[in-house]
Amino acid sequence: MTDKISHPVFAINHMVAPNHSPREFFKLAKSLGLNDVEIRNDLGGNAIVDGTAAAEVKALAEEAGVRIATINALQRFNDWTPEREKEAIELADYARDVGATALVLVPVNDGTGQRDGERQANLRTALKGLKPILEARGLIGYVEPLGFEICSLRSKREAVEAIEAIGGQGRFKLVHDTFHHHLAGEPELFPAMTGLVHISGVTDPDVTISAMRDPHRVLVDADDRLGNVEQMRALIDQGYEGMFSFEPFAAEVQQLEDPGAALKDSMDGIKAGLV
Repeated sequence: MTDKISHPVFAINHMVAPNHSPREFFKLAKSLGLNDVEIRNDLGGNAIVDGTAAAEVKALAEEAGVRIATINALQRFNDWTPEREKEAIELADYARDVGATALVLVPVNDGTGQRDGERQANLRTALKGLKPILEARGLIGYVEPLGFEICSLRSKREAVEAIEAIGGQGRFKLVHDTFHHHLAGEPELFPAMTGLVHISGVTDPDVTISAMRDPHRVLVDADDRLGNVEQMRALIDQGYEGMFSFEPFAAEVQQLEDPGAALKDSMDGIKAGLV
């Protein structure tokens, strides 16, 4: 167990260096000794958004020697409408053609759909709609509860219950995001249902938990307030063997001239903390 803890499987999300082209991003991952990356459909001028063919992105990843683990993300997935279904099909087609394993599913996060009963029903409807789309393309759906107080899906337990209710255990898994887990305050981890972990830190000493937002999310270091290392250790101790993918949103990280050096420092610090 000690050896496993000291050697977590790291990956990087394109959000670590959003100004990098796909080729540059894949090269960055390989330079760090990483095998897995997450690409995004919300970065202007990069890949999916600018219409780059999936086959071209897949070839770039293969050339660099990395795997595309996920596309991040189908937004507002639990507001299931004909438009959302069409969007899901298009994104799932792209994920299949680019060689991705999974599609990240992000819930409505604008204060709507939060009522008890309504949110659970909406979630089940969406998962039922998504299940055949994902099955037909051999993809997994990674459901990512968000800790923000305005989010329509904050609880991993609710997500697990919905997945089980529609018989989706083989098709859906959770994303454990260390930032959102801290904000939600939900103690349970559900490692057996977790397919991916997103990691980022908050070091601002003054921001309250309820006021934490994406721009506060930096690379994990010794000043981290979210307990990333503790969360990672608990997940590993309870049997999680998947990836830990860096997903910082802070401008000071995204604008680094040498993100590779900063990422290496963070990885080394995390490994030291896990021993």
